[in-house]
Amino acid sequence: MGVLDTPDALRLAREAGLDLVEVNPKAFPPVCKIMDFGKFKYEEKKRQADAKKRQATVSLKEIKLRPKTDDHDLEVKIRHILRFLGEGDKVKVTCRFRGREITHPEMAERQLRLVVERCGAQASVEAEPKMEGRTMTLLLAPPKSGGGARPRPRIAAPGEAAGAGEPSTSTPPPRREPPGPSVERR
Repeated sequence: MGVLDTPDALRLAREAGLDLVEVNPKAFPPVCKIMDFGKFKYEEKKRQADAKKRQATVSLKEIKLRPKTDDHDLEVKIRHILRFLGEGDKVKVTCRFRGREITHPEMAERQLRLVVERCGAQASVEAEPKMEGRTMTLLLAPPKSGGGARPRPRIAAPGEAAGAGEPSTSTPPPRREPPGPSVERR
């Protein structure tokens, strides 16, 4: 409509049975629209709900170690880390010192470097190992490529052929007959 005085714009809105809504108050002159304000608020609320639903949530999992954690136990914990990273979660690896273990922080750093090495390309280091009081921590995240959490596999609905919509590249397995002579019954 162009630039109008406020009283003229209010009169036009009343004649149309709508509201005069200020869309951008920081512009000069302020930008207003003639619309149904209740409908505008409802649509804005729906837009915010959709944005919140699409937002990826990343949780932080924690794995605790000690400087004297055995190799096999460390391998088990690395498998847990890889599972968490595969689910799209960040992992905080904490190595806690007790008593005189604090005099050998290089043991904990060696373990954390081993964790990073074994995770390889399946993890990106978000925070290098650092001492915080009597603990040394390392923060791992899923790799940036791939866009976060991996997609869940699609499960075919009952009555729907598995992989429907995709061309089948394999033939079904041959039907197995029970061993022994075949007898025809009437």
